[in-house]
Amino acid sequence: MTATLIKNAQLIDPEADTVTSGHLLIQDGKIAEILTENIEFEGLFRARNIDPEIIDAGGKHLAPGIVDIGVKVGEPGERHKESYGTAGQAAAAGGVTTMVTRPDTTPCIDTPEALEFIRRRANEAAPVHVLPMAALTKGRDGKEMTEFGFLMDAGAVAFTDCDNVVRDTKVLTRAMSYAKSLGALVMGHPQEPTLSKGAAVSSGKFATLRGLPGVSPMAERMGLDRDIALVEMTGARYHADQITAARALPSLERAKKNGFDVTAGTSMHHLTLNELDVADYRTFFKVKPPLRSEDDRQAIVAALRDGLIDIISSFHTPQDEESKRLPYEEAASGAVGLETMLPVLLRLYHSGELELPTLFRALSLNPAKRLGLPAGRLAQGAPADLVLFDADKPFVLDRFKLKSKSKNTPFDSARLQGKVLGTWVSGNRVFKA
Repeated sequence: MTATLIKNAQLIDPEADTVTSGHLLIQDGKIAEILTENIEFEGLFRARNIDPEIIDAGGKHLAPGIVDIGVKVGEPGERHKESYGTAGQAAAAGGVTTMVTRPDTTPCIDTPEALEFIRRRANEAAPVHVLPMAALTKGRDGKEMTEFGFLMDAGAVAFTDCDNVVRDTKVLTRAMSYAKSLGALVMGHPQEPTLSKGAAVSSGKFATLRGLPGVSPMAERMGLDRDIALVEMTGARYHADQITAARALPSLERAKKNGFDVTAGTSMHHLTLNELDVADYRTFFKVKPPLRSEDDRQAIVAALRDGLIDIISSFHTPQDEESKRLPYEEAASGAVGLETMLPVLLRLYHSGELELPTLFRALSLNPAKRLGLPAGRLAQGAPADLVLFDADKPFVLDRFKLKSKSKNTPFDSARLQGKVLGTWVSGNRVFKA
């Protein structure tokens, strides 16, 4: 039987909300034992009849692998921006052990045949788990819902039209009612589509000074209010992909207090950047929704710390140089994040804004629970999907060294602190620094 012992680690347990010194034994792709005391290893090995590979973590942190909901991969249609091979390598280097991919491809993933193609490609090329989401409506055009049942049979874990907000409330009501009957998860993008159309930044003084079209954060609040009203009407399972504005938080809090099956996520960029980072039209900082004010950023961090926001995602969106090297209004939105998410979010740990168990509850445990996965925890019998990292290792990010095909990161040349040393997927080491 294959076995690995990772000894002398700082074990981050998001379920118990603890960081403890100890050792972790992997056997046959699962966590076989967690030891928090000094023991005589030879006796343990004899008792289990194993001769494991021994890795000395040297006091570095060991945590459940990251489950990243909302990853964009270019296949099919835009393989020049990102393939499953390069996305998988970037994920492994970033401690992401499960990618939950978006259906906003060309063509979009709206049929069982397209989904089956994606699953085959991903399993062949990516060294990490890949779980596909499917489109909520055909062509993501908001007019006719997809065949949820067939798509779930083909492996769809959730349904979303991504940033193509369904404008027809009757169509969305039918889709959510259908999803309720099947127990399917619907992921929404909370924005009022008319107000947010054509916006490049958040409205306010900065947008006015730069002469850029802005959108009020209230557009997010309005979109979320509509979606929550439909959850109340239909009883559907619902996840808001990105909550980025303080004004949306009261609606989310009311929904949870009313017992609705609602969870919410946010992105690594909205937790660590604000609207002023756009500076003089830096298009690598153009994301969707646009970066918010510093007050909004702090409110979202507090909501995450308090458990109101459940999940952090990278919203990895690869774009080539040609689509980013344009005037700010015309440039494509999005940034890569699979490989940079953990070191970037460790800024919040080093600044004292978030503790490590809180961070991994949002990165690993909560997304796994929302999707009904056994991953995301350090527990006996759980899948050995793990990340070992040095939280204090300083480095300067060079975007050209990223494993993604596209290099559109807003953190190029940024000073970061925290390096992934190793990643394991089902007990197999898929990355070694």
